[in-house]
Amino acid sequence: MDTIYGSTQGLKSSHIKQLRRLYQQRLPQDCLTTADFAQRLAAISTEIRQPLCAYVNRRGQVIRVGIGSPRQTQIPPSELPRYGAERLCGIRCVATSLKDTPPSEEHLTAMVVQRLDALVELTLTGDGFERRGGGVTGYVEAAYVAHLLPQPDGDPWAVSAATRIEDLAEQDFLDLVEGLEAEFEREFTAQQVDSDHDRVVLIGLDTGDGGQTVEDRLAELGRLIDTAGGDVLETIIQKRARPHPQTVVGAGKVQEIAIATQTLGATLIVFDRDLSPAQGRNLEKQIGVRIVDRTEVILDIFAQRAQSQAGKLQVELAQLEYQLPRLTGRGQAMSRLGGGIGTRGPGETKLETERRTIQRRLTRLQKEVTQLQAHRSRMRHQRQQREIATVAIVGYTNAGKSTLINTLTNAEVYTADQLFATLDPTTRRLILEDPDSHHIQTILLTDTVGFIHELPPSLIDAFRATLEEVTEADVLLHVVDLSHPAWQNQINAVEGILAEMEIVPGPSLIAFNKLDQVGSDTLETAQTLYPDAVYIAARDRIGLTTLRQRLGELVAQV
Repeated sequence: MDTIYGSTQGLKSSHIKQLRRLYQQRLPQDCLTTADFAQRLAAISTEIRQPLCAYVNRRGQVIRVGIGSPRQTQIPPSELPRYGAERLCGIRCVATSLKDTPPSEEHLTAMVVQRLDALVELTLTGDGFERRGGGVTGYVEAAYVAHLLPQPDGDPWAVSAATRIEDLAEQDFLDLVEGLEAEFEREFTAQQVDSDHDRVVLIGLDTGDGGQTVEDRLAELGRLIDTAGGDVLETIIQKRARPHPQTVVGAGKVQEIAIATQTLGATLIVFDRDLSPAQGRNLEKQIGVRIVDRTEVILDIFAQRAQSQAGKLQVELAQLEYQLPRLTGRGQAMSRLGGGIGTRGPGETKLETERRTIQRRLTRLQKEVTQLQAHRSRMRHQRQQREIATVAIVGYTNAGKSTLINTLTNAEVYTADQLFATLDPTTRRLILEDPDSHHIQTILLTDTVGFIHELPPSLIDAFRATLEEVTEADVLLHVVDLSHPAWQNQINAVEGILAEMEIVPGPSLIAFNKLDQVGSDTLETAQTLYPDAVYIAARDRIGLTTLRQRLGELVAQV
């Protein structure tokens, strides 16, 4: 191993040889660095006028030499020999700096992301021949040592004062890291006892483009994380005119997220908007933990909630459509199987093999969803021949649709105060009786999957067989959670999704639910904006007589 990382353009061959010889150096295991090694590294850095970094493992072997700062030469987390919140990575970095200042926050953040054992930063004299008291001091002016803190009150690192390189060489390095790791392990064990769920940091981007506010989006995302089984540790918001094309948020905010992740022991970062495959890869490389977006959280919830074979089929289809463009960029796991003379020809990459496998699976799932559509279409046709009117219950997720169908029809649909608590559609008979004429009418109520702001397109496509229950219904019953602070935005979101459907749904009736949890001001606002709506509390059976009557009137008009 003699690879020189970073840009070698403009370097002489003699400089390249000197850098490669650094790999032959062996440092004492209990020593951060020796004076000889530090001076050798500083001499090369002075000659080429660029900062250098040498990464050394605990056996004292130099495993990586890079041209640039610790941030520019950092090791990707996937390539680190050991990585986790309960330990350090087993590698220290000896770096040179052309500035006579302590390590910058950018360099310290790189240390945090890699979970380095320590960062030794050497400041240079500039010429290597500065004389003090008649002696030659060499190329190193001073050294700073930085390391992580297990339980920080502020910054997650400690930085020493400027130290003579000779004094630094006498410090017991192994005693330092073993003590730090013991504290990290105790802290990690305590966190695991408190919770075995994903520890999540939420990231919101406020572009000021109107619509749902960033606070509302993050509050909803927090509910999604809770439903998926995660614990939200912290929320970070950045205001930007537009998302950064490479990392969504700016470079400074990426550093802040990385520091918060390591300080809190987070295992997952979730963004409030969809990420491109490149953005996800860039963020994972810089922060060092798994990065997911809002769509992936929703897909995970759907995978947990799907009970029927049809539901599982549609969820798998949506997941594969989401994963397909994200196969690229998995490092050597997706690289060519061979290269050079004798290996060229009709071979293919592992990436192409996996992509082809997914495409075959997608094609088969698409056929099965088409068959499911045909089956549902035949069922609807049979109902239409019997002249049974159908009412589809639609609404934002957690508005109380399943509770309502349970109350009206004595169904046993699963209900919980969670987003997307139920996924599979349920159809039940409901008997309506006209109190004046005593005419009895039978209708079919269908509970459909809940809607949400910016419902992922892959889900809309995968669940087209289920959503056709909405477009083919005679009447829509739009259930709204009036107790939710953003109930008006939720109405707009549902109506927006309905408007995008190819077939215009039939007449609709708005039913404001959870009346028992609403103040008089909110109720008055809703009555003013929606005078034709009905007001109910499905759990407490309030307003159901009026609802039945209004449904009967609507069905009679169809």
